[in-house]
Amino acid sequence: MGIVKISDLMHENLRVAGNALSRSINAQAEHWMRVGMLTEMHPDLDYREICQLLVQAELAGGLDIVAAATAQAGKPRASAAAKG
Repeated sequence: MGIVKISDLMHENLRVAGNALSRSINAQAEHWMRVGMLTEMHPDLDYREICQLLVQAELAGGLDIVAAATAQAGKPRASAAAKG
């Protein structure tokens, strides 16, 4: 665990988003970092798919999200036509 220095504006953005989503400032920051990390690792996934990865990792006992994303990336994605 460590200390991360962020700007006052980012801290305020975290506070507002955290309050709106019933998360602490730290929990909101960690959520944004997880989503951002997975977005950089898998730019082909959209926000919904990234959130599904996070839920799947949690259901699997809190596996490392990098491992979960790597496993998920190997699975074929449903096409837009197949989704309905």
